[in-house]
Amino acid sequence: MQYDTVIMNGRWFDGTGAPSARRNIGVRDGRVATVTPEPIEGTEVIDAAGQWVIPGIIDIHTHYDVEILCEPELSESLRHGVTTVMLGSCSLSTVYLDNVDAGDIFGRVEAIPRRHVIEHLDAARSWANPAEYVAALEGRNLGPNVAAFMGHSDMRAATMGLDRATRGDVRPSAAELARMESMLNDALDEGFLGMSSQQLLFDKLDGEICRSRTLPSTYARPRELRRLNAILRRRNKILQSGPDIKNPLSVVSQLATSLGFGRPRLKTSLLSAADIKAIPPVIHLMDRLARVVNTLGGDFRWQHLPVPFEVYADGISLVVFEEFGAGAAALHLQGEIERNRLMRDEDYRRWFREDYDKRFGPRVWHRDFFDAEIVACPDASVVGKSFGQVGLDRGGLHPVDAFLDLVVEHGERLRWRTTISNHRPEVLRKLARSDTVQMGFSDAGAHLRNMAFYNSGLRLLRHVHEAEKRGAPFISVERAVHRLTGELGSWYGIDAGTLREGDRADIVVIDPAKLDGSLDRYAEHPVQSYGGLSRMVNRNDDTVSAVLVGGRFAFGKGEAAPALGNEKFGRFLRAGQPSRSLTPVA
Repeated sequence: MQYDTVIMNGRWFDGTGAPSARRNIGVRDGRVATVTPEPIEGTEVIDAAGQWVIPGIIDIHTHYDVEILCEPELSESLRHGVTTVMLGSCSLSTVYLDNVDAGDIFGRVEAIPRRHVIEHLDAARSWANPAEYVAALEGRNLGPNVAAFMGHSDMRAATMGLDRATRGDVRPSAAELARMESMLNDALDEGFLGMSSQQLLFDKLDGEICRSRTLPSTYARPRELRRLNAILRRRNKILQSGPDIKNPLSVVSQLATSLGFGRPRLKTSLLSAADIKAIPPVIHLMDRLARVVNTLGGDFRWQHLPVPFEVYADGISLVVFEEFGAGAAALHLQGEIERNRLMRDEDYRRWFREDYDKRFGPRVWHRDFFDAEIVACPDASVVGKSFGQVGLDRGGLHPVDAFLDLVVEHGERLRWRTTISNHRPEVLRKLARSDTVQMGFSDAGAHLRNMAFYNSGLRLLRHVHEAEKRGAPFISVERAVHRLTGELGSWYGIDAGTLREGDRADIVVIDPAKLDGSLDRYAEHPVQSYGGLSRMVNRNDDTVSAVLVGGRFAFGKGEAAPALGNEKFGRFLRAGQPSRSLTPVA
């Protein structure tokens, strides 16, 4: 029997965690037609001898909501084996939201240039409701498959107007709340995964009218949240959210939301399980709390980036500065002249030093300028040094003053990096085994100058493979593949994540010999649709030999198929149509 494509001689992983085996895979009409040890023939043949053949990786947390409108091939994820991405994270989506309001929300929160957000929505907008939005996505030349959350901030701002939606003394009227409920139901009718919300208070708006206010969803009171969550409970859909980390009660409340107690439980995916340098013990508490909730009947998961969370910054342009007053005050100012005037002011510097020197309380950034390496600067004498060391070299300056001096002098030509979390390999190994976390949170498509985790799934596989080669495995490769694929497809209820007869032929061929140091390297590549903005990317072209979406070769060895971007590969995946339950193998 002739197949469209045959993948020969590879080590096949089916995505369930079951034992892998050497198999030949035959693809026909976009589906896996056979998995067999016997020889088979195909029009196109990929020889995968010595390589792994796995289901396409699922990325559960992206901010591709704008990029998918102008560069729908999403090649930076696809080239690393990601064949399904989820939109609408952190309460942000573009289903109902006014285009300018979308620019205000995405511009600063996700560091996507505001003018380009507005420009591409102006050019692309052909929808006014979820059904038309899904049709618009389906009409694009998608690279990977797409699933989506309905953003709470999207619905709230579209219903109340961005100004009213971001005022603490304004509540939605009964009619406005009913409209949000209708919006959410309409999205779920179209196969959206659920709703994303956000309570984190250091995500700030761009623009003029509402600048530096927090996201619309952070102004929602318990009654509004209960009404929207009740829809998710009734329909067995998912709440994706993030707590206010400065308020422990917010974290506990979000965990407890998953519980039923006389009502349907609420499937909840929360940001984020991270081994934060600033508060090392917290990761162990997070895992224990999640286990308690699930033992009591909840269905709760933390999202987790399974690699060190290394961030880069140009000058002071980094979201972690939003979490304390002095940093947020600088980012509030749009003009470089105004910002530099502020950063020269001694009263401001005293304020910044006081914030920096506070060593207690919840936070994301460790606020240690000795743990921050300068990687580029017109003053070559400081490259390779920390800001703390620069301060010592300049006569014992406080690290804050050394940092601010360099920012004032060089602006965004000063580039530096630090690792804020996930720095301990032994903790990453523990999290990889934990059933309270999901492997995700890449933030792909956002913070384009700050980080690049497009290949984080490959980096998890490397970690597992290297441990296995050392004779000290912490999970099997089969289990690691399951965590990146079938586990996620099953929990989110989408037709993705497994590689068995009848499944979608979303397939990745990986050379395990190339799961090496190349995965840690960063490069830069322009985003043409964002005016040539240089984006941080990953480049490990020898690692992924082939990526198939819907049975069609889309990428391999760093080269895109000629049709990618010109023809449609992926499709919109509707939650529940279908999903198959999986029993993972330990």
